[in-house]
Amino acid sequence: MNQITDELLRLISGIKSGELKGAYNIREDGQCAARQSSENILIESKTDAPGLVIHIKPGTKGETVYIPACVTHAGVDDLVYNDFYVGEGADVIIEAGCGVHSEGEEEARHNGIHRFLLAKGAHVLYKEKHIATGDGKGDKVIDPVTDIELAEDACLEMDTVQLGGVSRTTRKTRAVLQKNARLLVRERIMTNGDEFARTDFVVRLEGEGSAADLVSRSVARGHSRQEFASTIRGNAPCTGHSECDAILAENGTVLAMPGLEAGHVDAALIHEAAIGKIAGEQLLKLCTLGLTPEQAEEK
Repeated sequence: MNQITDELLRLISGIKSGELKGAYNIREDGQCAARQSSENILIESKTDAPGLVIHIKPGTKGETVYIPACVTHAGVDDLVYNDFYVGEGADVIIEAGCGVHSEGEEEARHNGIHRFLLAKGAHVLYKEKHIATGDGKGDKVIDPVTDIELAEDACLEMDTVQLGGVSRTTRKTRAVLQKNARLLVRERIMTNGDEFARTDFVVRLEGEGSAADLVSRSVARGHSRQEFASTIRGNAPCTGHSECDAILAENGTVLAMPGLEAGHVDAALIHEAAIGKIAGEQLLKLCTLGLTPEQAEEK
């Protein structure tokens, strides 16, 4: 692995490549740079497409799987398909950050298509951090696609963050939940300059007692634009909540399009959307603590 990959790994996961333990696969410019399975987690290459098949044994507890992907120069168009099969009763963490670096004029892109199949009673905390670096004029593009199938009593928590530098991103998430399954999403996005970010959620609550909670927090700075679209379909006695909370700074723009579809009389669905500038009382409080107005807004 080159030095840029090591720096991107530090930014998206907080660790260096040499510090990884347990099960991991590091992807660099479309190729596998390092891989290791553990006793309970098997990582193999797909045979029909670029990407991985990850099998997590039933009952696995307290382990972390790292699958970061890095693009280190312009002209790379990386596409990867990763399938996660999580066994019954397992409880694990999956870290799947992506970093794109470019100093050239050509586009640098990573598309990660992830499929999660959680068996009965499985629980996964999925962490995903995206960042782009470098002074190249070419676009730095990250387009993640996530397909989720949650069996009875399964739970997936998604903690996703996009930091600066990503020129364009379209983040698509599709989920189907069975009886008493739960999906919790916490998304945080910041855009600047002329960057564009779109989030697109479609969640189907098919099982009795299933629940989804989708929360997006974002800041649009410069002349950047963000779009948030969510659709929760309740086809059983279930609960669904969607929330978009966006802050505008400078000349940023945000479009929020939350949607609900109730297909059952006992589907309890709600959505919230708020767009505005930073509250004046928040800035005033920080200034009374000794910050300048510019420092307060940045904070």
